[in-house]
Amino acid sequence: MKPPQFAYECPRDVAGAVALLAAHGGDARPLAGGQSLVPLLNFRLARPAVLVDLNRIEALGRISVTGGALRIGAMARQAEVEADPAVARGWPVLPDVIGHIAHPQIRNRGTIGGSLAHNDPAAELPAAMLALDATMTAHGPVGERAIAARDFFAGTMETALAPDELLTGITVPALPEGTGWGFQEAARRQGDFALVAVVVLLLPAGAGAIDARIVVTGTGDGPARMPQAEAILAERGGDAEACAAAGDAAAEACDPEDDPHAPAWYRRRLVAALTRRACRAALVGMGR
Repeated sequence: MKPPQFAYECPRDVAGAVALLAAHGGDARPLAGGQSLVPLLNFRLARPAVLVDLNRIEALGRISVTGGALRIGAMARQAEVEADPAVARGWPVLPDVIGHIAHPQIRNRGTIGGSLAHNDPAAELPAAMLALDATMTAHGPVGERAIAARDFFAGTMETALAPDELLTGITVPALPEGTGWGFQEAARRQGDFALVAVVVLLLPAGAGAIDARIVVTGTGDGPARMPQAEAILAERGGDAEACAAAGDAAAEACDPEDDPHAPAWYRRRLVAALTRRACRAALVGMGR
């Protein structure tokens, strides 16, 4: 298949890109790494009149740590973030999650912002950003706004971005010392989208208490927090029985549908098993 005809624009700065999106409205699509958009074009599932190529905007590719927070430009390549030593020291769950995305060739080209803005319901990065309580920065004709991860992912391949807005960066707050994390994924083959993936963060909250964050993806319209499972860990502390109970609660809270890849009952069992494993890994990371 070949893509439909489109006009091609290649701005050199964010202002130019936003102006092009505003001028063409819903008929324009930004092009980042192209790992998601190009297949949609080739299958004629997307038919933009204009492609706005962001690859010449160097400022969007930066990775830095400022004031203890990690700042990732939307055009930063997934492989660059995966290999960044500052990311590995402060946010080690991110390199683990990124390492499960497709294959190295894809990660060399694919961007952090492209994956988040595409928001495939089985993608790993949206789940990680939700667990990390990240904030997305969007630029539009009226200026800049911040969107919390919990508000950013709106549904299957939908986000809170307006048609004339551009995702320009992601800010991930510092994790407290002693934070434990776990990531588990089940896929049909290495590099496939997840049938189910689970991210668990256990943050020390003082006096031995735990602030738990559990995010499941692959069972609905996108990543979802599991408040019942989180409450079990927060109330009962860290032990194998609490992890098992949290896994059961997460499975009960999910409502997957049967599809050609897996029946709903199997996905629920995966949620329970992977949540238990990720919880246990997080507890080990906390030294418990």
